[in-house]
Amino acid sequence: MTNLNGKNTKDFSKLVDHLSDTTVLVIGDWILDEFVWGTVDRISPEAPVPVVNVTKESFVPGGALNVANNIRTLGGVVYPCGLVGRDLRGRMLVKAMRKEGIDTSGAIYDKGRPTTLKTRVIAHSQQMVRFDREDSRDLSRDHLKKALAFIEKVLPKVDAVIIEDYGKGMITPELLTHILEKAKTFKKPVLVDPKEKHFSYYRGVTAITPNRKEAFSACGPFKNGRLPEIHEVGKKLLKQFSCQAVLITLGEEGMILFEKNGAVTKISTAAQEVYDVSGAGDTVIAVFAMALAAHATMKEAATLANLAAGIVVGKLGTATVTAQELKSSFSNSSSPVRKKALSRV
Repeated sequence: MTNLNGKNTKDFSKLVDHLSDTTVLVIGDWILDEFVWGTVDRISPEAPVPVVNVTKESFVPGGALNVANNIRTLGGVVYPCGLVGRDLRGRMLVKAMRKEGIDTSGAIYDKGRPTTLKTRVIAHSQQMVRFDREDSRDLSRDHLKKALAFIEKVLPKVDAVIIEDYGKGMITPELLTHILEKAKTFKKPVLVDPKEKHFSYYRGVTAITPNRKEAFSACGPFKNGRLPEIHEVGKKLLKQFSCQAVLITLGEEGMILFEKNGAVTKISTAAQEVYDVSGAGDTVIAVFAMALAAHATMKEAATLANLAAGIVVGKLGTATVTAQELKSSFSNSSSPVRKKALSRV
């Protein structure tokens, strides 16, 4: 188990300072997250469901753009690349990125599909329901060419590459093949936040960050039908993906890191209060990649990512973390979880 104290705290503080020196390419599905906030004081007479009295609405960049936002708030430079519709949602996404000073030249406009929209209804700090509006067809040949042209232009000047796969059409086998070939040429690490149905795509990446459900799904049962233990899962995935590390997120139980050299590190949760897990995986891979780009070890990068996740789950909605918040969390890294995490709908 890894704790932060004494000299380690100073080392991690220096590591956080170096995060702002990193530049990251984030390739993945762009999503507009809508939050409908309200209160509940009665049950509907039409059906046994709560009636939400809406008090406000908010829109923030989600999916791969939440990863990009986390990199930005930590002071890093980010180049996001993804599909966006030529519609109001798409304009809202691009405008929000420009407002935050994030590069928008990697936007691949597709007039034939709507921008993905996730709408969450939240009342009294609880997510009541989520609506998804999307078109998850694979990107077209023309859009693939545009994406590859952007990636080849940006890749030489970045320190790491993140593949943020939400299964909305951006990440395809052909795209990943090109990315891995080019990244190998320039010796850039490639980290993947995976989608279950795309596990066959990821062989050869540097590291992968599945949650518990995704990890067990990728591993599958053993030949005798026996379900594996978590340590068996991690070791099998290392071999299956031929990668340097597998970081499995375990919710309230923290994380467990498996490295190619045989090291296994269990990291207890750093959450103080858990309100909402929306986008926590985005924060994990953003911080993990930035720390590796800042020359941290896998163990150090995973520990810092765990601390960051503990911060964002204490915020409602799709959230980000700052360097100051990370530094302030060091003294609280061993505190227990106070509230149960909300499940993804």
